[in-house]
Amino acid sequence: MYPNNGAHSQDIPYDPLPLTQDPPRDTVYHDLPSPHASGFDTPPVEMSYFSDSTPPGAAQPRFLGAALYDDPSNNHRDSFASQNTQNTFRTAHSAVNSSVYALNPENPEAEHSGAYHDDPHDPEYIPGRGASSDSPRYLAEKRAAYTVPRVKSKRGLIIAGSILAAVIVLVAVVVPIYFVVIKPKSSSSNNGSASPSSPTSTSTSSGSPSSAVVVTGGDGSTVTTEDGTTFTYSNAFGGTWYWDPQDPFNNNAQAQSWTPPLNQTFKFGTDRIFGVNLGGWLTTEPVSSAPALYQKYPVAIDEWTLSQAMAADTSSGGGLSQLETHYQTFITEQDFAEIAGAGLNFVRIPLPYWAIEVRSGEPFLPKTSWTYFLKAIQWARKYGLRINLDFHALPGSQNGWNHSGKFGTVNVLYGPMGIANAQRSLDYIRIIAEFISQPEYKDVVVIFGITNEPQGTPIGKDALSRYYMQAYNYVREASGIGEGNGPFISYHDGFLGLSKWADWLPNADRIALDDHPYICFDAQSSAPMSSYAQTPCTTWGGLMNTSMSAFGLTAAGEFSNAVTDCGLYVNGVGLGTRYEGTYTPGTWPVIGSCTPWTDWQNWDSTMKSGIQQFALASMDALQNWFFWTWKIGNSSTSGVVESPQWSYQLGLQNGWMPKDPRVASGTCANQGLYSPPLQAWQTGGAGAGQIPATVTASYTWPPTSINNAGAVSLLPSYTPTGTVATLPPPTFTYSSGHSVTTANAGNGWQNPSDTASGMVAIATCSYLNPWVGTAAAPSPLCSRGAAARAAPDPLITPFRRHQS
Repeated sequence: MYPNNGAHSQDIPYDPLPLTQDPPRDTVYHDLPSPHASGFDTPPVEMSYFSDSTPPGAAQPRFLGAALYDDPSNNHRDSFASQNTQNTFRTAHSAVNSSVYALNPENPEAEHSGAYHDDPHDPEYIPGRGASSDSPRYLAEKRAAYTVPRVKSKRGLIIAGSILAAVIVLVAVVVPIYFVVIKPKSSSSNNGSASPSSPTSTSTSSGSPSSAVVVTGGDGSTVTTEDGTTFTYSNAFGGTWYWDPQDPFNNNAQAQSWTPPLNQTFKFGTDRIFGVNLGGWLTTEPVSSAPALYQKYPVAIDEWTLSQAMAADTSSGGGLSQLETHYQTFITEQDFAEIAGAGLNFVRIPLPYWAIEVRSGEPFLPKTSWTYFLKAIQWARKYGLRINLDFHALPGSQNGWNHSGKFGTVNVLYGPMGIANAQRSLDYIRIIAEFISQPEYKDVVVIFGITNEPQGTPIGKDALSRYYMQAYNYVREASGIGEGNGPFISYHDGFLGLSKWADWLPNADRIALDDHPYICFDAQSSAPMSSYAQTPCTTWGGLMNTSMSAFGLTAAGEFSNAVTDCGLYVNGVGLGTRYEGTYTPGTWPVIGSCTPWTDWQNWDSTMKSGIQQFALASMDALQNWFFWTWKIGNSSTSGVVESPQWSYQLGLQNGWMPKDPRVASGTCANQGLYSPPLQAWQTGGAGAGQIPATVTASYTWPPTSINNAGAVSLLPSYTPTGTVATLPPPTFTYSSGHSVTTANAGNGWQNPSDTASGMVAIATCSYLNPWVGTAAAPSPLCSRGAAARAAPDPLITPFRRHQS
């Protein structure tokens, strides 16, 4: 919850609403400073041109220089050109952030006093003084001696003026065409990262671009997608997109004026996360993805059985290729554009382990979803969105629910295959961390949720903590320590409660706690939607505030507008609903019919306003959040969405979700509010990574025993003798003259010193099915001598990173 200040209070961390509806005014450059400081470490750089050829709908150029107000030392600031960035522009009318305002001297007579100097202490810089009217005596004498006839002088002036006018016209035409149309080329981060600013050519020849393209724009601009289709970008919040095929790792895009562009640091704990999940896209599940996928195959209850059914379908339109069609069509580039236009600045993307590989007997479509995650990175970069990559489905299942890949039992850190599955999962965490920590991706994928919703109660906090500690080691070995080095590591609370993790892992470098507060799966009620107006505030607000202080960054990785469990497949395929008394297992009283909760086409204004009030209260109480989910697919039976309270997009389109999430601020009472910022070590500053030795010693890996299995030494486990998979980067090529140039996209492995081998089965040992559930461990576990087997030399040989 953030304070409910007045619309023009100086405590509001963003400009007052509306932001960009006022007509542009030339006088803004002479206005008095706005009371709202930008709060950014480094302001976006100014547009380097003025031209009437600006693409239609592109945001107007603004000079943004917060140095006079963001730097308390009042020291001089380097020119923006030294930051090697261009074309990130803002539209909010805040003259305090205007270099033009900063450069306008108070003395009007000094307006044309000479060239701009960043350093007002430079001895050559004399504010308020124009060219001297005094002239050396010898010049006057020389001019008198060599005075030419007056007529010739006048003719020379005319000729010189004509030449100067021609040059001005030429410059006025050529410069805007180059900078606006051809390619305003710039990249790199202002946070000291090594993000490449230009592609590395694989060809020895070079040349000019083959065609002129528009690479950036704002509200109302036309976007051309990869397949050549177009749409109009709608973003009333000052957001700008940026995509240059010849500079594919450029981070100039900005989702909204109040969200730092990708080439600036997002201040976790101060800047707020307004996020949405892309549920059901790369990890399908019946409720969130296109339910029609599951309705086509009645036997399918999870992606495991869906994959089996698809593979067995040899008819036209059958086969596992249907999953790739789903990846291609369910979420597209336009969804990312709409998300930024909705005032959201983050997307949380569930990714399954089979994006990396599958092993014998696993029916999932392997590696394909990774290709589309790479597209997600590209689209997020284009629209200034940041990504929370959520490792959603682990081998064996970490919770036994359908969205873990296979419905049934928990087999990670629990049961006879619990250690082996955890070892394998940690390998995948390491592989992902190595990829996203590369400089090409670290400013886009800024959070890594290492395991979604592990069942903490059966697993136990001790085993889960040890697993989390080992995951931390793997991620930080890949990324390094400190701000700008790889992602925040997000840990789900395991449904144990936020308070159980207070002060856990002190001084750990950039860790976050993930909570998924739902009320729809508890006891059901027939109370009207309006009665839930303050429920999130009273239920979640205090817990989140406390955790932000006791643990550090705490976010709601999932929440929805649902207050009942009504909706198609909300509980799973064929499991019924608690609300109607049909849910299995268990016996549930009948509360009523679900129709009033799902028939959104007939919702009246009271119902819609009640849902919106609940959404606003949730956003304010949770502070940093990811709504589940952006989109729900249509039912193949009814042709419409049948779980409407779970779709952010549907709510925007039909009036029960706020058009601007910032209006949620102040919905909850101002009690016990968290006061930013976080401590320095919590955001990668001083002390980060200096975990006390006594703490790390208490979380050694592996645990000596796990629940429902016993001593780990008697359980199947893997050995580090295998080749580690390396995730492939995307390929970006473009024509340059008569040659083809390929951008440096990394090699998939950030830390070349990380050469440990991968966990694989020991040939002389016995293993159970990874999804076995409750069973006795094999006996004998291994043949004689297997446990003493020495690991051979590491097999992983990462390619050398291309040098730019």
